[in-house]
Parts: sequence; C-alpha cells; structure tokens
Amino acid sequence: MDYNKIKEAAQNYEADMTRFLRELVHFPGESCGEKDHVMRIKEEMEKLGFDKVDIDPMGNILGYMGSGSTLIGFDAHIDTVGIGNRSNWEFDPYEGFETETEIGGRGTSDQMGGIVSAVYGAKIMKDLGLLNDKYQVVVTGTVQEEDCDGLCWQYIINEDKVRPEFVVSTEPTDGGIYRGQRGRMEIRIDVKGVSCHGSAPERGDNAIYKMADILQDVRALNENDAADETQIKGLVKMLDKKYNPEWEEANFLGRGTVTTSEIFFTSPSRCAVADSCAVSLDRRMTAGETWESCLDEIRALPSVKKYGDDVKVSMYEYSRPSWTELVYPIECYFPTWVIPKDHKVTAALEEAYHNLYGTERMGNAETEAMRKARPLTDKWTFSTNGVSIMGRNGIPCIGFGPGAEAQAHAPNEKTWKDDLVRCAAVYAALPTAYCK
Repeated sequence: MDYNKIKEAAQNYEADMTRFLRELVHFPGESCGEKDHVMRIKEEMEKLGFDKVDIDPMGNILGYMGSGSTLIGFDAHIDTVGIGNRSNWEFDPYEGFETETEIGGRGTSDQMGGIVSAVYGAKIMKDLGLLNDKYQVVVTGTVQEEDCDGLCWQYIINEDKVRPEFVVSTEPTDGGIYRGQRGRMEIRIDVKGVSCHGSAPERGDNAIYKMADILQDVRALNENDAADETQIKGLVKMLDKKYNPEWEEANFLGRGTVTTSEIFFTSPSRCAVADSCAVSLDRRMTAGETWESCLDEIRALPSVKKYGDDVKVSMYEYSRPSWTELVYPIECYFPTWVIPKDHKVTAALEEAYHNLYGTERMGNAETEAMRKARPLTDKWTFSTNGVSIMGRNGIPCIGFGPGAEAQAHAPNEKTWKDDLVRCAAVYAALPTAYCK
C-alpha cells in the first residue's frame, strides 16, 4: 500500500469534499427530518460509483463499495440539532461560509463532515485499487442520532441484518483516535402525594417535599466521596478497584455523574398541596455500570426507601417516528463502551494514521497546539452511535472523524478542510491495514 498516493488522492479531492459538505449544510436536517440529506448523499454515492446504495425502511442510507468477505463499516449520523437562538450566530447557519481553511454551518463538525470524508475515503479505495476479495466497506448515513443515539444501528443490525466486523465512527475527534465513551441513560422518578387545601397543608401529603428529600440524596450520590463512613457513597467509587472490577477502563473514560434535568408536578391549584412530583435524571455511566445498577442505586437511596411504594424509579422510552414514519421503540439506555488499547482494530487504525501522519495529532494554526498537547489515542466526552454498535451489540467500534467536539451543538459551528482530507486518507488506508 502506497501511503503517499493515498495522501495525494485525498488532497486532490479537497475541493469536491468542500462542495459536498457545503451543499449538505444548505438543508436543515434535525432528527426525524433528514430526508434532504439522505437524497443528497445518495446522489453523491451514485455519482462516485458506489456498487450499491440502499435506503432502509427507517431512512438510513447505506452505500457499499467492494465485494469482499469482511464487511467494514464507516458510520456518520446525518441529523443535526437545531440552531438555537439565531442572534448567537454571526452568519446564516444554513448558508454557512467558506474560507481558505474553514467551512462553517450547522452540522459541519457534528457531523456531516464525517459522511463526506467517509464517502470520499471509499472512492479513494476504488480509485487506487485497494478494494479486493478480502473486504467490502459500507458507509452509513444514519438518522435520529441526536434524538436517540444508537437507535439507527439497532435497526441496521436487527432488521436490515447488516453486521460489520467493525465500525469506524466518524464523529469529530479533534484529530485523535477515540476508543470509547461514557454511557448514559434517562431515569425518571415519580412520587405520589395527597392533595388538600393549601390553608391546612397538614391534611395532605406534599409530593414536592418528598421529592426534595430524594433530590438531596441524588445530589449526594453525585458529589460525595466513597469513604467507609460515608452513608451515600459517591459515584467516584467506581474509579476504585475495591468497588469496580473494570476500574482501569473507568479511570480512562472518567467517573459517572448524575444530575436533575427536569421537574414536573400536579396540583389541583396554586392554593393546594401537590399530589404528584416527577423528575428526570441525566445519568452518565462509566465502565462497570449498567442500567440495572443505576436504577438500583436510586432505589437504594435512604429517602427513596423511606417513602416506599409512593416512589417509582423507571427508565424513559423513545418512540418518535423517523422521517419515513417508522416507529422503532427503545429504552433510553445508551451503554458505556470501550475498545481495548491492544485490540486489532485499534492497532490497525493507529498503524494507518502513523504511516500517513506520524504519531501526533494534526491541526492547523488555530487548532494544532491544543491538539498536540493531547494524546493521539483518547476518548469522547459526549455520546455516539457506538452505544449500540459496541455497547449493545458487541461489534468493535473506534472513532476518528473531522471537526471538533467543542463545535458540536454550538453557534457558529465550523470544521476544517484539512480534517476532511486527513480523515478520507485514513479511512482509505484502514481496511488494507486491518486485512493484511
């Protein structure tokens, strides 16, 4: 494999990748509204000579190149978040902008740059004769990730019956190789009370007061230490081998957290005692934590036990229709995942990167100093489709993608042309490095 030819081919496609990304930015494409993105990607894949292009019943697009026996996936979610307060943007988020080095617009980093580099990475494989009887690649443009990360891959694996040997997530990695992320889940606590007239509150049973006790315990769970004398041991305990057999990977990914994100109540009037109260909890999980363990630790809090049958702890479910109107319900549980540092996939991606660009992260004048100060192989702070690919289904997953995490969901979002080029080159080299 000639790495210099791969670099040259990727550089030659910079203008095409820039055009493709700018055209994608023009279409708003929030979760469940990705149809225009899908159709534009289909057009590009067909123009570049993909061997097969499918749109599945959920609305995911899958483009295949090659015919080998080993299937390798490159995943990019193609939905975006909204633009938020328009006054925070210095340019039109759907018109975007372009300079000599940058492309701006909603979705440029998170994460339509990823589909652009993956599509052209596959094109480079074909151009340079890197496709052979050993492997086939599938580039997936997946939907509804911003709403429910991983739902798309649950459908692809279980309904489309597509199961790659491994998958590269093209979410933004700031020039690094990412081998995992903390998981997350969405928990709900419901508390029952009894209403009465507000002039005599002692006649009722105020659900909000009960919930206030519970929330203090939830806060303690997030903030406490794990000393032997601490009654509610904090989530930091999972970094200690005394409590967690997976403590080493937990220290790599970072500790879990829990915070209250929403609160609801019912009351007959503003002059009455509340007869119910509910909260949503955002729970971030590290290695060694599961949905069962996270629910059980809430149920074990002293205040939850104190109020007994008046408290229900549960997990949310997602069931919003996709842009094709398909409904595919799933629990709001997004497991932690981490691929070992000595895994064959990790080694192959590092080998491809090292042969193309050396042993440090690459950037430009704006980003290089920050990037080079970080290890090449690291992890994400946010969540990705890897929660399904590896977290639920055990398919090895690793991350390398254009753009920056800090640009995700932010006003004035942008990415860098050099990132698109480097990622396309690494994608093109990876299957041969893996299958040799």
